[in-house]
Amino acid sequence: MLVSSFSGINAVGEFLTLLLIFIFVLAITYGTTRWIANYQKEKVHSNNIQIIETYRITANKYIQIVQTGSKYLVIAVCKDTVTLLTELTEEQIKFPESVDHSNLTFKEILEKAKNLTSKK
Repeated sequence: MLVSSFSGINAVGEFLTLLLIFIFVLAITYGTTRWIANYQKEKVHSNNIQIIETYRITANKYIQIVQTGSKYLVIAVCKDTVTLLTELTEEQIKFPESVDHSNLTFKEILEKAKNLTSKK
C-alpha cells in the first residue's frame, strides 16, 4: 500500500514538472517570435518605398502601384520577374480614405465586425 501511494505522488510530480517545462518552452518561443518579427519589421520598413495597392491577377501574378520617392510606378510581379508597366502621376491615383480607429473601443470594433458578417 505504501509503494502505490509513492508512485501516485511521483506521477503527479512528474506531470507538474512536465507542465512547467512546457509552459516555459512556450514562453521562450513566444518571446523569440515577437523579437524576430520586430527585428524583421525594422529591417523591411523604408521611408522611400511604399506599396500603395496590390491587385491579384492569378495565383502568383500581381499588379502593384508602388511609390518610390515622389514617383508612382505600376509594376507586374510574377513568380520570377518584376516588370515596369507605366508611371502614374499623383492625380491619376485614387487613394483609399484613411479612417482613424485609434479611439474606438473593443466593443465598437466587435459590433462593426458583427454587422459586416450579418450583411453577407
